[in-house]
Amino acid sequence: MNTSTYIDVPDAFAASYGAHGAEARDWIADLPRLGGDFLDRWELRPDGPAAHGMASLVLPVLQADGTPAVLKLQQLREETAGTATGLRAWGGNGIVRLLDHDQDSGTQLLERLDAARPLSSVADDDAAMQILAELMARLTSVPAPGDLRQLSDIAAAMLDQVPQAVPTLRDPGEQRLVRTCASAVAELAGEPGNRLLHWDLHYDNVLAAEREPWLAIDPEPLAGDPGFEVLPALDNRWEEVEATGDVTRAVLRRFDLLTEVLGLDRRRAVGWTLGRVLQNALWDIEDAKATLEPAQVAIATALLRRRA
Repeated sequence: MNTSTYIDVPDAFAASYGAHGAEARDWIADLPRLGGDFLDRWELRPDGPAAHGMASLVLPVLQADGTPAVLKLQQLREETAGTATGLRAWGGNGIVRLLDHDQDSGTQLLERLDAARPLSSVADDDAAMQILAELMARLTSVPAPGDLRQLSDIAAAMLDQVPQAVPTLRDPGEQRLVRTCASAVAELAGEPGNRLLHWDLHYDNVLAAEREPWLAIDPEPLAGDPGFEVLPALDNRWEEVEATGDVTRAVLRRFDLLTEVLGLDRRRAVGWTLGRVLQNALWDIEDAKATLEPAQVAIATALLRRRA
């Protein structure tokens, strides 16, 4: 479509996202035109400055009838290819509503939530964790559509990477920990589950709303066991966990609350949470890091004590 409409892309987003390589820079270069195309196509008017996370640009807009919404633009990747499928399956139950979607570009029109009030703004951690757990239980109660990426495939790929990846870690104790996480995944790989997972549900991916008090945003959907959802909740506000003076106790308290609300078998949930630690470790190794994130080590250590 030929259009003279363009959107402004924040310099900070262009610089940070463009650092991911040539394809990312090409996408950023085309983003002003792409956003303008969708303003015209969907008859939208900008309604404030654009905001951005690490991988997407979100522009507040008004629809033709004056209804507030947001235009979300993100590069199409494996992790986000199933976003519209997941949002349609959830149908707004505990999560932001999808109003329109372009499959070729991954562009989404979403209901407007209160971006100034994430769940992380709730000072009482117990109250915030309870809200998060209840949303997670609702989202994972939905069967996954058949065309989403599968936890079984992710688990198999991780296990394939372990033999080459582990020796690059500097600390023998961390090498043992990653192998232990891989063993936990191998035990569960034959029963990967079939629920619809958000994959990245933490305090800053939950916003206040009018339709419900709180709604989840930014899913990267996959089909799998709800135990694979737990880790992002465990390392929320990690400095507060450390400030308790007993990290293991604080981690297990959160873990017990989450698994109780979700009705999970705790041994399986430990195994799949170790799987998320493994996933993060492999990504760190891929980024040429020779040590693991301390929070990941602490969480895995706490859960292994519970499993023992």
